[in-house]
Amino acid sequence: MHRSRLGLHAVTLFGLLLGCGSAGAATTSVPAAQTLGVTIEEFGYLDTSGEPTDQTAAHQKRLQAFMAALRRDVEADARYRLIPPATDDRATPAERIEAAARGGANILITGGVQKMSTLVQWATAAVIDIGANRVLFERRYSFRGDNDEAWDRAESFLSRDVRAALASQLSASPAAAQAPIALAVFDFELEDTTAAAAASGVTASDTAQLADVTSGVRELFAQSGRYRTIEIGDTNADAVKSHTLRDCGGCEAGIALKLGADQSLIGVVRRVSRTEYTIGFQVRDARTSAIVSRADSGLRMGADYSWRRGAVRLVKDHLLEDRAQQ
Repeated sequence: MHRSRLGLHAVTLFGLLLGCGSAGAATTSVPAAQTLGVTIEEFGYLDTSGEPTDQTAAHQKRLQAFMAALRRDVEADARYRLIPPATDDRATPAERIEAAARGGANILITGGVQKMSTLVQWATAAVIDIGANRVLFERRYSFRGDNDEAWDRAESFLSRDVRAALASQLSASPAAAQAPIALAVFDFELEDTTAAAAASGVTASDTAQLADVTSGVRELFAQSGRYRTIEIGDTNADAVKSHTLRDCGGCEAGIALKLGADQSLIGVVRRVSRTEYTIGFQVRDARTSAIVSRADSGLRMGADYSWRRGAVRLVKDHLLEDRAQQ
């Protein structure tokens, strides 16, 4: 699956945003219950492959299965309420947005699939904040094949990114701000890429510095007032005890959910040399495993005594201050 940023593609948005300026009635805010009302429009389908065989019936069947799976994925999270889309095919883009808002929707998801050739198709999607009248997310995915497996794979990729956009919007909403996000901040881990790593392993000094990093980041979240850090000492998960969450393929989200957290955070210090390192972190939604935020310093920044300062600055700049500006 290949994905890339795109402009507003005619197959997906059908001119939707061209009419948004007239949707003045769309001022719905996030309900006090801290849920988002989500309308998922039926995606369009366009076959420009030029193949001689009429595959309309097969394509419609796969598109219906695609839409059903996407709606199930979103509805599985209790924080989202599905609002039926407008059924009038003659409705203008602005009328469809207004209808979604009247139904209680905060978010409109629209998109489409286009078959370019025998082996290549595009799936495109946009997530629109109705109240703010702005696009939160828009992306095009290129996938190979025209069978059930290929369509399922495309839906899985698209669904994951759509749910990440929804989770990010919910976290940034005024209603969510009234209740701190329960965040499981797992211990920062060391990824040593130096030649001496195999021989020395994680030293006592490394362990002390990593504990200091974790403590500094947890204090930063507690002081922000927007997060409530969750105690992680009760978990017996192997990846937590062995400090290998960075390699577990997102398992930290499920562990965080069992601990009662809304989100999880893992951080990694990557040692490049004895005096150079980089720092990265990743936040996932505990219910969906979707990535909410991630960042990497991308710089080599001093010795181990400055690990804490670098981690705190990275989280502050790329998570706390970014969210505050939204």
